[in-house]
Amino acid sequence: MRYLKNEKGVALMMALILSLIALAIISALIYFVTQGTSISGFQKRYQTAKEAAQGDVEFVTREIIPRTIGSTNVADLISIESTLGGEYSVISLSFPSNAACLREKLLLSTVDWISCSADEKSFDLKKSDGSLIADFSVTLPGVPPQPNFSVYAKIVDTIEGNTDSGGLALEGLGVTESGSGMVTPQHFPVLYRIEVQGERMNNPDERANMSVLYAY
Repeated sequence: MRYLKNEKGVALMMALILSLIALAIISALIYFVTQGTSISGFQKRYQTAKEAAQGDVEFVTREIIPRTIGSTNVADLISIESTLGGEYSVISLSFPSNAACLREKLLLSTVDWISCSADEKSFDLKKSDGSLIADFSVTLPGVPPQPNFSVYAKIVDTIEGNTDSGGLALEGLGVTESGSGMVTPQHFPVLYRIEVQGERMNNPDERANMSVLYAY
């Protein structure tokens, strides 16, 4: 009996197999590196949009709501918009045209919003066609090379608090007001739930949404 021991080509096959294994490892490494870079970029863009939304929350709660809570018509809103535009020249601000709805949102419980349409009562900040149904729209300019951001805020739920809007708040004097001799609870005339969305102006896909509970 004759045995054939021709091993020609074995070295080539082993080299090809090892090359394929090395190529697979390198491809996996490249994939994970590129995915990590993409995720890092997504997080950075989201964080920027989030910071814009947070800045809008501060602006709305500290500047807009205290000034608009007594507004009665569109003329009042135009006057407030002009005043704020003068004080914050780098910020562009716009209000809704339905001043009656906004006033009810600021002062009355949600069930009493009789001047608001279904869209104005909804949690959505935009309609399906992209048109705005937010209560406040603010444009925040970015410091170059950062882009500009559009931020929208909308009151979606109002709960009347434990007092009227003319009440005093305790401000560092302990549990009693100075000279009153009586225990006075903290005044919260109104509680609001506010939906906020910040998005990059030239790319609305880069956005951040948040819900805020604010006690006025």
